[in-house]
Amino acid sequence: MKRRNSPGIITAIHGSTIIKSFLGILALLLFVFSVSGVMTSLRPEYRISSDSVHTVANQFSGKMLFSMLANENHYFFNALPEGKQESVITNQLIKISTNISMEDPRSLLGRELPGFSIFDNEILVAGEGTNYTNMPYESSPPVDVLNEERDASLQNLDEIEEPEKGVANQPNQTTNGRKVVEIYHSHNRESYLPYLKGVTNPNLAYHSKINITKLGARMVEDLADNGIGSSLDNTDIMGNLNNKGLNYNKSYQESRKSVQTALATNKDLEYMIDIHRDSKRKKHTTININGKDYAKIAFVIGGNNPNFEKNAALANKLHKALEKKYPGISRGVMKQGGAGHNGVYNQDLSGNAMLIEIGGVDNTFEEMYLTVDAFTDVFSEFYWDAKAVDKTTGDSEAK
Repeated sequence: MKRRNSPGIITAIHGSTIIKSFLGILALLLFVFSVSGVMTSLRPEYRISSDSVHTVANQFSGKMLFSMLANENHYFFNALPEGKQESVITNQLIKISTNISMEDPRSLLGRELPGFSIFDNEILVAGEGTNYTNMPYESSPPVDVLNEERDASLQNLDEIEEPEKGVANQPNQTTNGRKVVEIYHSHNRESYLPYLKGVTNPNLAYHSKINITKLGARMVEDLADNGIGSSLDNTDIMGNLNNKGLNYNKSYQESRKSVQTALATNKDLEYMIDIHRDSKRKKHTTININGKDYAKIAFVIGGNNPNFEKNAALANKLHKALEKKYPGISRGVMKQGGAGHNGVYNQDLSGNAMLIEIGGVDNTFEEMYLTVDAFTDVFSEFYWDAKAVDKTTGDSEAK
């Protein structure tokens, strides 16, 4: 009987199949990279983001990652402060496992207290006496105050005195008519209890005439005395909100239009300053320097804007300069963002934008004018020093 051999398995590979597979993988890669590029190039407000992922990523600080690297390469331990080699990782592990930060007591009960997130901000640079219990915070006026066009009666207006500046000397340097600073007020009706008759509630300290805008006018004068041209936007933001039926949280959206218009019509603009007053009481917003009471000043940086690093660096420099010349006048630099906060404050429009809180609901104009003078004094020195550096750099490059 003849034995028949069974045919083996034959595999046929077609060149066209390989080419199609290769092209398919290539198309998939191009699609992934294209989508990733589009997503990362979007403006911050349009990006797809996850608070959960962001929170998890924030748990791992640069110090912790550096400490972990040092465990593998002991040479890096030399760069860590004495005694910090183990504590960095230990504290971070405790924070990750329990959600309690050894450096921030707010984390112990913060998540259990309703509304606590409104005050859950970060101190980037602490001024004298500043801690997490007395940080600046935004307080919206009650709805009836926001919608009420009738102002409270005024008092003590005869006590509003502008501190003497002395004889103004001709500035050595000027911007030659160019307006390089834009001053505006997103909360333009923020007022002060000493001038509002019968008003004792800080949440009711608002007025259409006697308000924060007087500080902006003072700053324009001070800058001019130092040779720096500036413009003051007097848009009634709160009035516009009332007319449009918008709530107080839309203040920055409304003031943004004014800032964008200023930037579009004035190509010389270099700095944007949004002046506010805080809702804290006088003991937190006042300091005596050389026998005179000054309103304290605080810098607020939006944590959700792409210019955060530049804005924070600018505020830090001005804070240090103020503390050097007027010790204790600055409350520090605060980062605000996340739930319950705007988190941008129009600072995405420029790396030289800042929001400053001058004084609080109990301060007088005399105290706040002194602070405006102090800030303008320091800012002017900073401005002209920066111009001198730019000029020197430009001359060096030209050579």
